[in-house]
Amino acid sequence: MLRVDLGRLAREGSVRVEAQVAADDPLWHGSGMQWMGPVDVRLRATYAGSGEVVVRGTVQGELDQECRRCLKPLVGSFDNELTLVFASDGTDEDRDEGDVFVLDPVGGSLDLSDAVREEVFLAMNPYVVCEPECRGLCPRCGKNLNEGPCDCSEAEVDPRWEALRALKGR
Repeated sequence: MLRVDLGRLAREGSVRVEAQVAADDPLWHGSGMQWMGPVDVRLRATYAGSGEVVVRGTVQGELDQECRRCLKPLVGSFDNELTLVFASDGTDEDRDEGDVFVLDPVGGSLDLSDAVREEVFLAMNPYVVCEPECRGLCPRCGKNLNEGPCDCSEAEVDPRWEALRALKGR
């Protein structure tokens, strides 16, 4: 799927990797990302003079998300540029910071799948709102406040706060 033939890369110096990854591909399982359709991945891998493999490109697709305030379903456009660096001798500090991925060829090819998944996951906006003025849900009854006020009384007090109120009154 998202593999770079290292033999071809050594001969040509640069290789394109293009794929449409299905929304239900195992690559996305367990990530919490739900895609509306296939995800377009367009990458170019090149050898750097230092023996590293640098991969640059874009990932585009439509995410199935929900507003974090009112839980309204939303379709979000995802369009992200990414740069991945793979090195066989990167320092542990580089790897810990996520700056460099391990160049671990299997069968003469480099699998980009996990690195792409990680970068997409980190670039995804987890705090999507339907509109900036979204009022969200009532914390007491759960009614969507964008559809109008709820019947909850403003005077209602959460009993869990009574102990603190008693301390404040002293």
